[in-house]
Amino acid sequence: MEIKLAENYGFCFGVKRAIEIAEESKNAYTYGPLIHNREEINRLQENFNVTTAHEIDELENTDRVIIRTHGIVKDELKKLNESGKEIINATCPFVTKPQEIVEQMSKEGYKVVIFGDEKHPEVKGVKSYAVNDPVVVMGIEDLEGHHLGVKVAVVSQTTRKVKEFMKIVNHLIENVKEVRVFNTICNATFENQEAADKLSKEADVMIVIGGKNSSNTKQLFSIVERNCKDSYHIEVPEELQPEWFEGKKLCGVTAGASTPDWIIQNVIEKIRKFSV
Repeated sequence: MEIKLAENYGFCFGVKRAIEIAEESKNAYTYGPLIHNREEINRLQENFNVTTAHEIDELENTDRVIIRTHGIVKDELKKLNESGKEIINATCPFVTKPQEIVEQMSKEGYKVVIFGDEKHPEVKGVKSYAVNDPVVVMGIEDLEGHHLGVKVAVVSQTTRKVKEFMKIVNHLIENVKEVRVFNTICNATFENQEAADKLSKEADVMIVIGGKNSSNTKQLFSIVERNCKDSYHIEVPEELQPEWFEGKKLCGVTAGASTPDWIIQNVIEKIRKFSV
């Protein structure tokens, strides 16, 4: 069986940057998981004593705090900056951008529409920068019942699908007098999705590697399973099952933006053992 990697996969710029920051900031706490990959978080804890705090009160006994790649809400960042602690901001620049756009557009009187998952930490952070009450949607149907007015600014969670974003944009253009559109979907996300889509159309079986709570990894999986019915989302090699590969000629492999190379290589090595 041939094993083929997608043309684009794995760590994006923002995650690489955050990991480097964490490795250089030994004995620090991150506020929230630095990235959405449990195995990499464990590696940082074991090798660099970088600990995850899930509540702001857990940071009282540390002098050094790393802000996660997904960012945090504006008021919490302000509180931490005023705490006297050393604050190291590892928020991905592609996440900082929609925060800035939402703040500026809302100050200029635009109703802000955010395409994304309202429960995701990135979206919670972006939403908090609006000076008015923004609308968070996952689809056109979520816009029903909202009075948007005549001026709307729309942004997207960085890991969403471009085609789904365009559906919302087109609907707004048809129904609102003035629409400002900011494509805040990360280029790496788009490239990974395009590569996964391409590979899954030729593969007999697809393996998508990444955290089960990773938005961009779940997006990759939703793309590949449309093209390849034998698609599987795993976090670690131990989840692989030999029967997945029986009678298969081409195994496609892709990985989310928070998936480190060492996990990808371990997965490939185990797949090779099944294909002998």
